[in-house]
Amino acid sequence: MKKPNWVIEKEQSKKAAKQETVWLFGLHAVRDALLNDRRTRLRLIVTKNAADKLASAIETSGMQPEISDPRKFAAPLDSGSVHQGAALEVKPLNWGTLEDVALAAGQAAPRLVLLDQVTDPHNVGAILRSAEVFGANAVIGTQRHSAPETGALAKTASGALERQPYLRLRNLADTIIQLQSMGFLVFGLDGTAETTIEATLSGQRDRPVALVLGAEGPGLRQRTKETVDGLVRIDFAANFGSLNVSNAAAVALYAARPF
Repeated sequence: MKKPNWVIEKEQSKKAAKQETVWLFGLHAVRDALLNDRRTRLRLIVTKNAADKLASAIETSGMQPEISDPRKFAAPLDSGSVHQGAALEVKPLNWGTLEDVALAAGQAAPRLVLLDQVTDPHNVGAILRSAEVFGANAVIGTQRHSAPETGALAKTASGALERQPYLRLRNLADTIIQLQSMGFLVFGLDGTAETTIEATLSGQRDRPVALVLGAEGPGLRQRTKETVDGLVRIDFAANFGSLNVSNAAAVALYAARPF
């Protein structure tokens, strides 16, 4: 029996995803990827100067680097990429399932960051850095309309991508509902919300919490607002407007800390 076209397309999509590779660039991003045992590393291209700076990490990884002329850098990168003489081809990281990261190590009060169509890789990279600093279990986006794992994202994350779980799941509303069934309080950040993060979490800081942030401009989608447990805002001074989404994530994680 012939397979329906949609089945064939789905199988082809999964196969392509398995074969996908990413070029990381920049000294910090490449160094941390070389030291990450979870990474499948394929090809390392460096200038002589970068090879010297990364010597210890290269030795630890066991890779054989390709030395490239800095004037004609051999890696297939965008011309605007600030590669600092280092590029590494890798497979995207696999952090497992939502259950794997949401309640990792049996934490009593885990924190998660959910992103509602945040597509800018620089914003997502910065959010990953903040999530690592403030101890979030994971940053979660969607398979479509969110920033994929790219060299630009990794460079902005400055190594955090190698340590901070970043999942892209099919449907954000379904993910929120799944987290709620796991005992998470899920709050959406909205500048017009009546209550602040601190006030909402008063007496509940020992609970698992997920914070949902929307893209700059559109903010949270209506479906997201209808699915979360409530809307909260950052307590701004006077009538100041709003923060960049990556800055908002950092402030929100600090405000929602479990202690």
